[in-house]
Amino acid sequence: MKKSLKMMLGITIAFGSVLGGAVAYAQTKPKAPVIINPAPTAKDWADIAKLPDWSGVWNPNITDQDKKAVTEMPPWQERQAKIIAFQNAEEKAGRPTPLFTNCLPEAMPSWMLITHNAMEILFTPGRVTMLGESDGNRLRRIYTDGRDHPKDPDPTFHGHSIGHWEGDTLVVDTTDIIPESLLAISEAAGVPNNGDMRIKERIYLKDKDLLVDEIEVIAPKILTKPWKTTRFFFRQRNRKFDIVEGVCLEGYFVPKVDKNGDHVFEAIKHDVGGNRLVN
Repeated sequence: MKKSLKMMLGITIAFGSVLGGAVAYAQTKPKAPVIINPAPTAKDWADIAKLPDWSGVWNPNITDQDKKAVTEMPPWQERQAKIIAFQNAEEKAGRPTPLFTNCLPEAMPSWMLITHNAMEILFTPGRVTMLGESDGNRLRRIYTDGRDHPKDPDPTFHGHSIGHWEGDTLVVDTTDIIPESLLAISEAAGVPNNGDMRIKERIYLKDKDLLVDEIEVIAPKILTKPWKTTRFFFRQRNRKFDIVEGVCLEGYFVPKVDKNGDHVFEAIKHDVGGNRLVN
């Protein structure tokens, strides 16, 4: 009897050891990587046909942009208001501030606010892509596959955009924009957002060839309160040529914080041969 008990006890201990080892392995086994852009299915492509038609190339309403630069001024904080007033005066005097030169993108939200160039819109499963013309740096990916913003973000000029459809309206939330990115009201007046900026949009067709973008800018380091404005884009149905490629010279700027605490890009000095000089 004692021998049988010892044998049963030994089997139980051995089984427990095996089971415990299996549980430990299951707990420590690395998880399979999450595929964030899975291959689309036939159903995914079929679902796109149910969405509103935004295909093609769209031009901004520049006249409306110019008017709203005066009638819908952002609620600037005091220091930013002085900078914008100076820049507007310089532009009026024929000395516009060159905000977007030498490969610096207009970035978000400025290129939806003040760009003079066209954009092409593409629908693919789980994503809306916006491509800027004559500006190789103008690219937006708005993810509509249900993902969230990254927990460990890598800030960029255009930020990280996620969206969802409410009927025929695309509701977009954009975060993780670099602090050097400008909030501009024209091509010659704008200030760096200095961080923590968030952009909310509602994009929809007002008619078959008029795209509306209702924009809300939340920028607590430069605005006294959130700013709301609207921009319009017209479809170019009779366009006879492809989107024009944009090319620029990279590596000419470095990010820094200036004496006022603004996040800016400083030009890197080069000699006549194009070699970098120590600043």
